[in-house]
Amino acid sequence: MQFDTTLYIWFLAVVFLGNWALMPWSRLRVGWLLAASYTFYGSWNYQLLVLIIGSTVLDYTAGWMIHRAKNETRKRAWLIASLTGNLGVLALFKYADFFLGSIEGTLQALGMGADIPLLHLVLPVGISFYTFQTLSYTIDIYRGKIEPIDSPLKFALFVSFFPQLVAGPIVRASEFLPQLRSDPEFKPRKQNYGLYLLVVGFLKKVVVADYIAVNFVDRVFENPAMYSSLEVATGVYGYAIQIYCDFSGYTDIAIGSALLLGFQLPENFNRPYLARNLRNFWRRWHISLSSWLRDYLYIPLGGSHGTAWGTYRNLFITMLLGGLWHGASWNFVIWGAIHGIGLAGTRMYQRSEWSGRSSSPTHTSSLWGRWLSVAATFHFVCFAWIFFRAPTFGKAMDVLAAIGAGTMHVPNVTPVIGLLIFGTLLIHMLPKRLEEKAAKQFIQMPAVAQGGVFLGVAVLLQQVKSAAVVPFIYFQF
Repeated sequence: MQFDTTLYIWFLAVVFLGNWALMPWSRLRVGWLLAASYTFYGSWNYQLLVLIIGSTVLDYTAGWMIHRAKNETRKRAWLIASLTGNLGVLALFKYADFFLGSIEGTLQALGMGADIPLLHLVLPVGISFYTFQTLSYTIDIYRGKIEPIDSPLKFALFVSFFPQLVAGPIVRASEFLPQLRSDPEFKPRKQNYGLYLLVVGFLKKVVVADYIAVNFVDRVFENPAMYSSLEVATGVYGYAIQIYCDFSGYTDIAIGSALLLGFQLPENFNRPYLARNLRNFWRRWHISLSSWLRDYLYIPLGGSHGTAWGTYRNLFITMLLGGLWHGASWNFVIWGAIHGIGLAGTRMYQRSEWSGRSSSPTHTSSLWGRWLSVAATFHFVCFAWIFFRAPTFGKAMDVLAAIGAGTMHVPNVTPVIGLLIFGTLLIHMLPKRLEEKAAKQFIQMPAVAQGGVFLGVAVLLQQVKSAAVVPFIYFQF
């Protein structure tokens, strides 16, 4: 059941009505949302619900045992049980074949012929997201930041809440569980803003991301040698726009759906392609993941405390593992390594005398300097996207070789493709206040006018929607 389908709209409408009709009965309302969440996930593969339920039981139990433990040894033992259980299942389903295949390839390269059978397990949708989500619960209890929730039903809803279940945002227990301790209020402005986010999310996903993917980007990355250098470079820019509109579109729909039900999910994107350096980019892109990696990996590794080289090492390790989190492929590891090196280089520069910070704490660059920094950061990110998108390392090299060929004709970049890629990038650069003004105008519209907008967008989506199903990119993670 994908977000950009009529089935999801009907599903959300039914859940919405049931949610608010059951407001006088809190347990029934939570049970209704939990049943809806399990139905949503089970529509893909009901058998793999056992993994979500297993993770729920494990971490609910571990949370209480950590909280009640009389000594540090028992606390640590239950935390290790939570980490081992969750990460073990994730490793089995997501990385077993990757590592087995890598071992087999290494042995064969050394002349030690080996035929290692692979497991060929189905990768459960969203397993990376809900694994990190439940781990935040037990880790935060261990650190004394939160206390365990007494209702297993509410905890189960936290783990499986359908708007963000399969592709985030990664919601921490400290952000979601307090919202379950009291019944939400129906506030028309909040629900109207949820509708606005649904409209924006659908437009981003179907009109922009899917169209340029099917009609240009996928073709370029499939066979870059068939296109000129400028066309391939445009394809890389196109993928930068595609993945942003695809993922932020999903996030908009997720946050909008949650708002309709009375819940607030955390922000996940803040115009990332306007970042002035790579450190700033990761404060704007997939914010829930980057902050999770910072708090639960980078800081425990030592963070920025200690030597400068220790900081650079910690940044590199964090991003290397962040790349591996995205997928069981060496291309994702390379992508993570590129960002790790970039972040370490950024931190090194910021600590140096060349940055101007050491001599002048209030140092600010010129307008041209700021935009040059934005352009440099954007192109660095686009370079890394090549390895993220290409199916193999060889294909990534083919893309780079095609760009380096220096050919400039662009017969395959149609006006529509060019408008969607560069027009979207231009809109991305507009002041945020214009986006806030558009949202405010939608919220203040009469219900009939809002319905008209929704109907108009639905008609537009049907006109431009690809015949082939284009899954959300982050479903594979």
